[in-house]
Amino acid sequence: MDNLTHSLVGAVLGQMGLKKKTALAMPTLILAANLPDIDASCAFYGVESLAMRRGITHGPIALLLLPVLLWAAMIAFDRWQTRRGTRPATRPPLHRGWLLALAYIGCLSHPALDWLNNYGVRLLEPFSHRWFYGDTLFIIDLWIWLALGLSVWLSLRRERRETPDWRRPAWIGFTAVCAYIFANGVMTGQAEAQAADLLRRSGQGGALVVASPPPIAFWRRDIFWRGGGRYGSGAYALGRGSTVEPGVPTGMDDMRLRAWLKSDPPARAFLFWARMPVATRDGDAIVLHDQRYMQPLARDNFKVRVTAPDTASYP
Repeated sequence: MDNLTHSLVGAVLGQMGLKKKTALAMPTLILAANLPDIDASCAFYGVESLAMRRGITHGPIALLLLPVLLWAAMIAFDRWQTRRGTRPATRPPLHRGWLLALAYIGCLSHPALDWLNNYGVRLLEPFSHRWFYGDTLFIIDLWIWLALGLSVWLSLRRERRETPDWRRPAWIGFTAVCAYIFANGVMTGQAEAQAADLLRRSGQGGALVVASPPPIAFWRRDIFWRGGGRYGSGAYALGRGSTVEPGVPTGMDDMRLRAWLKSDPPARAFLFWARMPVATRDGDAIVLHDQRYMQPLARDNFKVRVTAPDTASYP
């Protein structure tokens, strides 16, 4: 998910009452909820960053160590302010146990949310390079922004007015978002099952089927399928069911690819990330896409052009 969503999750957890457990609880929750995205700096590497993102910093070793580092940094910050005499008088005592627990809660919320979309996350890196996909939410979900943002704002307003039940809006917002996520997961499962059944009836049994949530229209799914060297698409709408279209060759059996990839790190990185790769010919070159991101607004950001190296030999 995007970093605004991660931040709002940290904030709503704080407004549910966790921020009263220790000093610096709210900043710890928000920072921890974003901490695994320290790998965003690798975007400097362009296409090759696809193989770097959502990997080691989202895996078990990082999820054990990053909260401890944040915990130590927050303790050091509190001590630094105390020495300088700038520690706010209204700040409550710092409880080290709770501060560490909140760092872990915030940090663990990050891969849980990232798993929900179709981009993928390597939850077991470095022990396994496997990508995991939830296919439940679009990577930027406006409805979650609204629900969490409104609940945090209402909770803060009640808190400023010293209303006893100031935590209630945060709890309602959190519960509503959990229900929304569950409903979307059920919808994705239904869309994929219906599409798989249609493909099975048409002789494409065993095909990989992905029901991808589009932006805003959470009641719809874009269907992508591939099997037997072919790929196709379809659609799902709540109350109408799934449809699938006939497939076309993926192009991934092009004999030139194996030789060309040996000297093309960006292309290898792209294929490491790609869940549903597609190859098309462009003159003497091969253009690699991922079927999930071939829409007009996304296709230029998720493609790589592969050309013959000087020393390559191919049919």
